[in-house]
Amino acid sequence: MSISRPLPTLRQLRHLTALADQRHFGRAADACLLTQSSLSASIRELESILGRVLVERTRRSVMVTPLGLEVVARARKVLAGVEDLADRVAASHGPLRGRLRLGVIPTISPFLLPRVLPALRKAHPGLKLYLREETSAALLRKLAAGQLDGALLAFPFETPGMETNIFADDPFWVAFPRGHAFDGKERLSPADLKSEDPLLLEEGHCLRDHALLATGAAAGGAAEGRFAGTSLHTLVQMVDNGLGLTLLPKMAVDAGITKGTRVRVRPLEGKGTSRRIGLAWRPTFPGKGDFALLAGFFRDELATPLPRRGGKKIQAKKDQAKKMRLK
Repeated sequence: MSISRPLPTLRQLRHLTALADQRHFGRAADACLLTQSSLSASIRELESILGRVLVERTRRSVMVTPLGLEVVARARKVLAGVEDLADRVAASHGPLRGRLRLGVIPTISPFLLPRVLPALRKAHPGLKLYLREETSAALLRKLAAGQLDGALLAFPFETPGMETNIFADDPFWVAFPRGHAFDGKERLSPADLKSEDPLLLEEGHCLRDHALLATGAAAGGAAEGRFAGTSLHTLVQMVDNGLGLTLLPKMAVDAGITKGTRVRVRPLEGKGTSRRIGLAWRPTFPGKGDFALLAGFFRDELATPLPRRGGKKIQAKKDQAKKMRLK
């Protein structure tokens, strides 16, 4: 290979992949922290180096050419390889140091991360953890493309070609409106839900499938065509308004998702009435040992009971009452 031959730069390849993702020069420029004119100039330089048009431009749209799509696919692999190289060097200085890009599904992120991240920052101040929240399928696509280093997921879920570390069970609880017949029970079983039609998340959320597995095939068939929620918080509001019942993971209940509502919760017991929580990563990722440490942090935090809300205020009132009696 001639050393005088001009080659694309990593910067240009990043700009091209951003444009392919956004299909808009303005949004791609924002994603790259550039002006639109700078991004456009970078793409033109790349096309000049390669001697081919990679992007079709009109006033209203941007379309990557078939050759451009091939270049984008190869560029992603090149960028992933370079980033893995940098991560490998960073990992050589110690565990959980440097950048780590972690994807998290929305039925875990707001409930587990606030509990674990403070302890993680304190124990590993050199870790720069970048988070992205998307559905499981979207995270796995980004993980395979090298856009993420790992993903925090709920199982069962197919993760072809990935290594995993499943570290905890997250049992389901049944959430129902005040006054429901379940109010008189301390715990529930899937048999109790046979005549119910639970509210579910919309298609694309793995928790929807996990809830159907936990409630049984009859509930799954009845749920077809029902209005679906976009988040667990939305489902709680629907239950609070008397529209039905739903299943919530214990970590969401522990985080107080029903606080301020009239929603009641009871544990669901029986075979298959929990989801499993774990991490997934590429087998070639150089810092795979970091995920064992992360799994340990998450596992220990899930096993630690949260303090009762208002516990200090209740104790203070008890102490005050005791002093009054002594007087």
